[in-house]
Amino acid sequence: MSTAAALKVERPKAERRALESVVVRFAGDSGDGVQMTGGQFTEAVAIAGNDLATFPDFPAEIRAPAGTTYGVSAFQINFGGTKIFTAGDAPDVLVALNPAALKVNLGDLRSGGLVITDSSSFNDRNLRKAGFTNNPLKDGSLTKYRIMEIDISKLTLEAVKASGLGQKEGLRCKNMWTLGLVYWLYDRDRQATTDWLNQKFTESPELARANIDAMNAGHAYGETAEISGLEAFQVPAATLAPGTYRNVTGGEALSWGLVAATQLSGLKMFFGSYPITPASSLLHSLAGLRPFGITTFQAEDEISAICSAIGASYAGNIGVTSSSGPGIALKSEALGLAIAVELPLVVINSQRAGPSTGMPTKTDQSDLYQAIWGRNADSPLCVIATRSASDCFEVAIEAVRIALRHMTPVIVLTDGYIANAAEPWLIPDFGKYEKIPVTFHTQVEGFQPFLRDPESLARVWAIPGTPGLEHRIGGIERDYDSGNISYDGANHHRMTMVRADKIAKIADTLPEQKPEVGKSGGRLAVVGWGSTYGPIERAVLNVRERGGDVSHIHIRHLWPLPKNLESLLKSYEQVLVVEMNTGQLRTLLRAEYLIPAEGLNKITGQPFKVADIEAAINARLESKP
Repeated sequence: MSTAAALKVERPKAERRALESVVVRFAGDSGDGVQMTGGQFTEAVAIAGNDLATFPDFPAEIRAPAGTTYGVSAFQINFGGTKIFTAGDAPDVLVALNPAALKVNLGDLRSGGLVITDSSSFNDRNLRKAGFTNNPLKDGSLTKYRIMEIDISKLTLEAVKASGLGQKEGLRCKNMWTLGLVYWLYDRDRQATTDWLNQKFTESPELARANIDAMNAGHAYGETAEISGLEAFQVPAATLAPGTYRNVTGGEALSWGLVAATQLSGLKMFFGSYPITPASSLLHSLAGLRPFGITTFQAEDEISAICSAIGASYAGNIGVTSSSGPGIALKSEALGLAIAVELPLVVINSQRAGPSTGMPTKTDQSDLYQAIWGRNADSPLCVIATRSASDCFEVAIEAVRIALRHMTPVIVLTDGYIANAAEPWLIPDFGKYEKIPVTFHTQVEGFQPFLRDPESLARVWAIPGTPGLEHRIGGIERDYDSGNISYDGANHHRMTMVRADKIAKIADTLPEQKPEVGKSGGRLAVVGWGSTYGPIERAVLNVRERGGDVSHIHIRHLWPLPKNLESLLKSYEQVLVVEMNTGQLRTLLRAEYLIPAEGLNKITGQPFKVADIEAAINARLESKP
């Protein structure tokens, strides 16, 4: 009989205290399998029917020395029986697999929160590497928290004895031991993880067995251990709209949305990209979708990636490229080419903290200026933003729709948080999506490559090789009437203005901007874009529940802006713009509408906390009548 099985019968099943929601954070070295642990817990929570939001937080340094604060990886999940908008402000439970993980994450834990530690890792060497002068488990510095000191390493090695693993390999299973314990804490089923481990280690069944035994041992420990303060909880399933759900990350949803756009348009898609954090997940996901008309190309650099996508668009495909801020900077000259030749192109920017290399694994919203204005000359294009992991599906389709209808590049702004975060996604009825009409020009008489639709000003799309429609396009200015190269100043002015007018006309096709919560007009509008959606929405709802006159406006279409946005914002006494930069959307709104918008800004590489936004709202509602 295994250790897990032997322990399991020692004590009756614990009574469970009901919780509406809970926030759990797993933390350890980047090699401790923290992200895998969090991912498996997320799957179990989703299967149980909870609403959820996650926040994987990766170390910025590559292969930082083990046991140092620079190499700490963390995964946070907020789950419950109510609507979940964010990964949570403060963890209720922190699983810290070493002193460095405790050092980095303890400050976020709520007072009275539970800390689960691997006591054997708190030796003198690891304490010094983490920057502790004393052992925090012994010096009384953790009195405001509930501490569970467990020799996880020892118990893991005991659990995996039957598999025949050595000590080094056996200790790699301690993340599964802690996962089993947390499964017990919140009454989550282990079967999905068992199945996943068996599949993952098909060719190494001894590894599958060891990890499963470790998980079961951790679960059994929760059932049998007589430890003061160890409680069991029950978190009820959420009331969700009927339908079929699956867990989805932003990177996955973006890739599926792009595939959906190929089906709606009847076109094939070419994806040219160069690997860069945190954008690489999109390339990884799309590479497995070739049966759906997707061609992926891992280029040797950012310039060749975007140029290959432009070439694909010229040939009649949906050209797509992706990167993060530094890579978008390298693509900017070629992006200007796509604007000049007026080809449909989708450019996805998974924003991260900068400038330059900055903090590659930390999230940010600081590329809005770059997206709207960050090219040489007057070179307008369309910019839209996704607000959550599941929203990425809709935004990808919208980006392709705009690019094809208006013959323009479209930049999609997402960020590191959205790309890696997970949430439940209600799989839509694809039959209800409108087709994306595509018309290739075939009429020979009177053809020139810059003939335009009189309504949208989009130029015609003629496929190279079509008899009678042979043509050349390039980055040198073209004559408005003939499409030939032109250096005439008056013609350049005309072409510059028509390119700007074409982008401005996109606003005619956009839906009116409406408040997400609240009403048009009132004391205060909180305005956001991108991944600030969740914390703003929750903060506004909290204040409104107490009678506060505040509304939430979240902007998807950032350039051109919705036509009614100016009148909507001017109907409020105050406007507060919340964004993870120094105030880029605030500057844009002030410049366009001459409104005295104020800003709430954060540039720490971490998402906003609901409490911070709520405090800013309250301060403004209380300060002005």
